[in-house]
Amino acid sequence: MTSAQVDTENVPEEGYERGLGSRQVQMIAIGGAIGVGLFMGAGANIAKAGPSIILMYALAGVVIFFIMRALGELLLYRPVSGSFAEYAREFLGPFFGFVTGWTYWLMWVVTGMAELTAAAIYIHFWFPEIPQWVSALVFLVVLFGVNLISVKIFGEVEFWFSMIKVTAIIGMIVIGLGVLTLGFSDAGDTAAVSNLWAHDGFFPNGIGSSLMTLQGVMFAYLAVELVGVTAGESENPEKTLPKAINTLPWRIIVFYVGALLVILSVVKWTEFSAGESPFVHAFGKIGIPLAAGIVNFVVLTAALSSCNSGMYSTGRMLRDLASNSEAPQAFGKLNARKTPAVGITVSVALMGIGVVLNYVVPEKAFLYVTSVATAAGIWTWMMILVSHIRYRAAVDAGRLRASSFPAPGGALFSWVALLFLVGVTCMIAYDKDARICLYVAAGWAVALGVGWAVLKSRNPQIAERRAPELDKVG
Repeated sequence: MTSAQVDTENVPEEGYERGLGSRQVQMIAIGGAIGVGLFMGAGANIAKAGPSIILMYALAGVVIFFIMRALGELLLYRPVSGSFAEYAREFLGPFFGFVTGWTYWLMWVVTGMAELTAAAIYIHFWFPEIPQWVSALVFLVVLFGVNLISVKIFGEVEFWFSMIKVTAIIGMIVIGLGVLTLGFSDAGDTAAVSNLWAHDGFFPNGIGSSLMTLQGVMFAYLAVELVGVTAGESENPEKTLPKAINTLPWRIIVFYVGALLVILSVVKWTEFSAGESPFVHAFGKIGIPLAAGIVNFVVLTAALSSCNSGMYSTGRMLRDLASNSEAPQAFGKLNARKTPAVGITVSVALMGIGVVLNYVVPEKAFLYVTSVATAAGIWTWMMILVSHIRYRAAVDAGRLRASSFPAPGGALFSWVALLFLVGVTCMIAYDKDARICLYVAAGWAVALGVGWAVLKSRNPQIAERRAPELDKVG
């Protein structure tokens, strides 16, 4: 076997239908970089950081690329749908696989709550008389049905959701550039690139305030790693996955940096506020007929797209945990359509807590769930990076086969990204509004510790189980 080959000998037959084609995987990867964190969360971040938020998204985007190249190298070493949980299990031990799998599941459950919250807010734009919780419940039920049918249906729905987002953002950028260069519309008189620094500077609230937005900025990038979960159901992972990962920098430049540059040039940053999509506000000010409604529809699809992805990934992660005796065996069963129906159903039921939050605290629901999701996402990214560092050490020592998609710089940029994530965690601890996620994380850690103790008491061998690759790493 050459180093350019995927290690198919170590890739088990997982029973899934390889129903995700190149077209769908590429669009899932693109859509993963465009979500509610950009469309909805950017409003609060702009209010805190001003134009410097562009730099924060760019900085975080560089780190995300390091994380994805680390994941890409692992995926082409051994493409499995358990993805980062499986790699943590292999290179760090069964306990870390257990914690990572359950934490990633939690991330998507609470992210699903955030997306349902955002979708309900967007519906409120057209129908203010409909309570948020009603809209959230309707969307939850519809997307649940989509995910139970088959992976092909999920892939096709996600393809069109992502296509809408991509087309819309490109259209927004073009229209915004038209306003800047031709001066048409109601915003033409005040639109200017100088808006990026003319109102108290590029860092109007100081560099410290800008850095404190990184927690919200990182939430915007949650789901880029979803392409790793698709590995077990991709038709040709050794070709589609590297392509999806290598195009990430362009997606970040266009969809985040480019879109925010244009919007903050067309409308001065002081006009944006939390709880409102900056895209909806900007195009409402431009005055194009129905523009705000169209943009609202686009951001609605972004929320539904992310929730759809969450249902997909939670079912797969629960099945991976079940296959390693780290979750009830019922989660490991596939239905006749080869989807993990039991795991999806349980996850969707818990996402229903988001419906309750929208009923009890509609004004705080989005902040609470995004904070918890970010903490869970940071843990997942850390495990990807540490697993990659361990893997590269084994490769460099000649104990493991090299991947056909090596990360540039070896483990160096994984260390850089890891330190960055530690810094973001410290910022979360400092921010009184975001700090709630660390309290939840502490409670979650206790729950996982108890769960692991129970598992070991029932099955002592589970803690002693080591993959052959882990023995080679030492």
